[in-house]
Amino acid sequence: MDFFERQEKAHHNTKLLVAYFVTGVALLTVAVYLASLLIFAGVASRHHRYQDHDEQSQVGLWNPQLFFGVLVGTLAVITIGSVSKTAELARGGSAVAEMLGGRLVNSNTTDPDERKLMDVIEEMALASGVPVPHVYVLDNENGINAFAAGHSTSDAVVTVTQGCMKLLTRDELQGVIGHEFSHILNGDMRLNLRLMGVIFGILCLAVVGRILLQMRGGSSRDRNALPLLGLVLLALGWIGVVFGRLIQAAVSRQREFLADASSVQFTRNPAGLSGALQKIGGLSYGSKLAAAHADEASHMFFSNGVGSSLFGLMDTHPPLEERIRAIDPTFDGKFPRVSIADGGAGLPAGQEAPQRSPAGSGGASLAGLAPPVIASQSVLPNLGTATTAHLRHAVALRASFPPSIQNAARDPLGASALIYGMLLSSEPEQRNKQLQLLSQATSDDIRRETERLLPDLECVAANAKLPLVDLTLPALRHFSPAQYQQFSQAIQTLIENDGKIDLHEYVLQKIVLRHLDPQFNGARKPVIQYYAIRPLVPDCAVLLSALAYAGADDDARAEAAFRQGARQLGCNAGAEPGFMHSNQCDLPQVDAALNRLCQAAPQIKKSLLGACALTVAADGVIQETEAELLRAIADTLDCPMPPFLQSEG
Repeated sequence: MDFFERQEKAHHNTKLLVAYFVTGVALLTVAVYLASLLIFAGVASRHHRYQDHDEQSQVGLWNPQLFFGVLVGTLAVITIGSVSKTAELARGGSAVAEMLGGRLVNSNTTDPDERKLMDVIEEMALASGVPVPHVYVLDNENGINAFAAGHSTSDAVVTVTQGCMKLLTRDELQGVIGHEFSHILNGDMRLNLRLMGVIFGILCLAVVGRILLQMRGGSSRDRNALPLLGLVLLALGWIGVVFGRLIQAAVSRQREFLADASSVQFTRNPAGLSGALQKIGGLSYGSKLAAAHADEASHMFFSNGVGSSLFGLMDTHPPLEERIRAIDPTFDGKFPRVSIADGGAGLPAGQEAPQRSPAGSGGASLAGLAPPVIASQSVLPNLGTATTAHLRHAVALRASFPPSIQNAARDPLGASALIYGMLLSSEPEQRNKQLQLLSQATSDDIRRETERLLPDLECVAANAKLPLVDLTLPALRHFSPAQYQQFSQAIQTLIENDGKIDLHEYVLQKIVLRHLDPQFNGARKPVIQYYAIRPLVPDCAVLLSALAYAGADDDARAEAAFRQGARQLGCNAGAEPGFMHSNQCDLPQVDAALNRLCQAAPQIKKSLLGACALTVAADGVIQETEAELLRAIADTLDCPMPPFLQSEG
C-alpha cells in the first residue's frame, strides 16, 4: 500500500466514522424518545387522576410532537458539544497535549533525557521528509505511553509520558517514535481529532441529564418530570460512553498493527519496539494515564491508556501479547519487571541492554548517501515511505551540519537568520543590497547573526537545505505574533528584491510559511474540493511550465521538458495541459495554482507529482537540486517525500 492508498484509506475511515456517528445519534434519539414517552405519559396519567377526569389518557408509541422535540433537542446537544470540542482542538496537536497536562520541550534543551528524545524525533522527521514537530512531555505520568496529534504535519506534535522518556533505551524509544510517525504519515491524526469531537458530543447527553436531575417540581400534584428525564439522560449518557468507546475501538484498533509494522520497517530493529511493549507489561503503571481527559484521547495512544474493558470489546488497542508476537514470534509471554526506581537507564531490574547506534553501524558518511542524479521512476515510491536507509541518511545529515548551524537551528533568532541566509543571492552586490534591506525590515542584530552564519551555511550541501528548514521550524514556532509578522514580511522582501522568478526561493518561502501559518494565523489544512483532475488542468499547466523553465536554458528546451510531463498528465486528465509563456507562470500564478492543487484528492496529487518528476527529468535524470525542488513541491501539497538515496538512482 503506497502513500496515496493510505491517504485514501484514511479518507474511507473518516466516512466510516460518520456512519458510526449517525448510527449512534439515531439510536440515542430513539432511546431518549421512548424514555420521554414513558415519563411524560406517566406524569400526564397521574395528573388526570388527581383532577378526577373520567377520560383516560391514551398512550401510543407514536407522538410526532414529542419525537420532533426530542430529535431537535438531542441533535442540538450533540452538535453543540461536538462543535465546541472541535473548535477547542482547532490549534491542532498542541491543544491535545496541553489538555492532558503536557509541557513543551525546548528545542535546544540540554537535559539528557529530553535531548535523547529530541534527537530521535529530529532523525525520524528528517528521514520522513516532514517538519520536526513540537515535542511535549507529560511530567506527571509514570506509565509508558505516547501519541501523535494534529490536523496535518504543520501543526503535529509528538507527546510522550515521563515514564516513556526515562524508562526506555534509545532503541526502544526509537521504536515508539517510529510507531507515532507512522500515524503522522498515514493520515491518522486528523481522523483522531475528528473522533475526539464526535465522542465528546455524544457524551454531552450525560451533562444535560445531570443538569435536569437538579431541577425540582412545585408539588406532589404538579410533579416535574424533568428530574426523572435527567436521570434517564444520565443513564443514556453512559450508553453514549460505551458507544463512543466502541467507535474508538472500531476506528483505531487495527491501525496499531500497521503502525507497529511500519515502525519495524523504519528502524529495522524489532527488538526495540518489542522491548518497549514488554516494559509496559512489566511496569506496575503499565501504560495507564492519570490525566482527567485521558479517556477522550485513548484512541490516540501508543498503548491502552485507560485500562482494559469487559472481554476487551471496547479496548482501543490489541493485547500486548498479540502486538509483541506480531513482530517477535519468539516472545514467551513473560514480562520483565520494570520499576521507576531503575532511573533514566530504562532497564528491567538486573539487566543491561547494549546501546545501538541510531545510524545502524555508526556514523555513515553523508557523501555516500547524496547521489548526483535520481531516476524519475523512483519519485512516487518515496512518498510517505521512510526506510532504515533514510534513517541512516538522516543521522549522517544532521551530523554533517557544523555546530554553529545546529545550535542556530534550535534558537529563534538563529533559525530566522538561517532562513534569511538561504534566500540571499550568490552575487556579492545583490547580497549586500539584500542585507541592507534585511536590517531595515528586521534589526541590525539579525543582520549580524545572518552574516555570522553565512560562511558555514555556504558549506551546507544543496540537498541539505530543505532538511535544515525542517530543523528550524520548532524554534521558529516560538515567535510572538509580531515577530512572525516581521519574519514573513522580511522573507517576502528578500525574494522580491531582485525582481526575478526564482522557483527555489519561492518554494522555500511557501514551505516555511505553510507550516507556521496554522499557529500564528489560524490557517487550516484545505479540505478536499477536487476529485477529478479536469478542473485543475490549467493549474497543472502553470506548475509544469514553471518547473520546465526552472531547469532549462532556453524556451525550446523548456517546452520539450514540459511536454514530457504534460503527456502523462493528459492521459489521466483527458486533456493535455498547454505550455505557457514565462510571464503566464510567474510566482503569483504558481502560488494560486498550488493553493488550488492542495485541495485535490490524493490520487490527483499522485498524477501531478509523477508529471512533475517527468518534467524535471526530461533529460533522463533528476539532478540533485531538481530533486530537492520536487521534494519541496511535494511538501507544499502535503505529500511527505523522504530524501533520495544513492540506491534509488
